[in-house]
Amino acid sequence: MQYEFRVTGHLSAALAAAFPELEKTPAPEQALLFGQVTDEAHLYGLLLRFQDLGLQIIEMRRLPEG
Repeated sequence: MQYEFRVTGHLSAALAAAFPELEKTPAPEQALLFGQVTDEAHLYGLLLRFQDLGLQIIEMRRLPEG
């Protein structure tokens, strides 16, 4: 499953390094992270990591396969 996460603010190198399995793309006043999520446990683990690091998710969506 491919997912996209849109978070507020700019990701520092240290914060970006906390998500090695996701690609990062800067956007105005936001950051876009996207990549393969293997299962539901992985998804919840990512969400907890965002929360633990104080990152606010604005949008999360599953991307079409293909």
